[in-house]
Amino acid sequence: MPQTLAAPAHSELIIKKSRFIGCVQPMADRASAQAAVDALWKQHPSAAHICWALLAGGQSAAVDDGEPGGTAGRPMLDVLRHQDLEGVLATVVRYFGGVKLGAGGLVRAYTDSIAQALLTAPKVTLQRMATLQCLVPYALEGFVRREVESADAELLEVQHGTLVQLQIRLPEAQASIFVQRINDGGQGRVGWTDNPA
Repeated sequence: MPQTLAAPAHSELIIKKSRFIGCVQPMADRASAQAAVDALWKQHPSAAHICWALLAGGQSAAVDDGEPGGTAGRPMLDVLRHQDLEGVLATVVRYFGGVKLGAGGLVRAYTDSIAQALLTAPKVTLQRMATLQCLVPYALEGFVRREVESADAELLEVQHGTLVQLQIRLPEAQASIFVQRINDGGQGRVGWTDNPA
């Protein structure tokens, strides 16, 4: 099951006089990742490179920032994939120490920086969420609201018309049990706008 990070974690390695400052942190999209990288450049204006990798569904990215192609961003992305992470930004700030590491050395340095940071990173399991919409008579609104609360679900929207329309979000794994409870308690008077079960 995919995981994300609860909070940022850092590492620092010195390899042949070059300093590698690694960071892994939760990140939802590419625009946020770019903003985080821009902030790093402000913190480290004399860094030689700031390489990064984002694993966030269709917004994933791998950036070598001037290092030889494929020696930084892609290996960092592979570390995130190998750990089954999602919604995570990995960055490494490199201060060049005057000794070239070669392609293999660079790959090891960047992957080790991220792997070290991940050792202390607090991970949380990602839950897929389901959004359900039901239509109920006014007499059942209180019942549905109580069920939403007892299921630790989130009531997103309520619209009052001829019937009450409730939009509910909860973990996907609990959706079918929740729908069954609502259907049983509603005794056939609950309508679903899509087929959630």
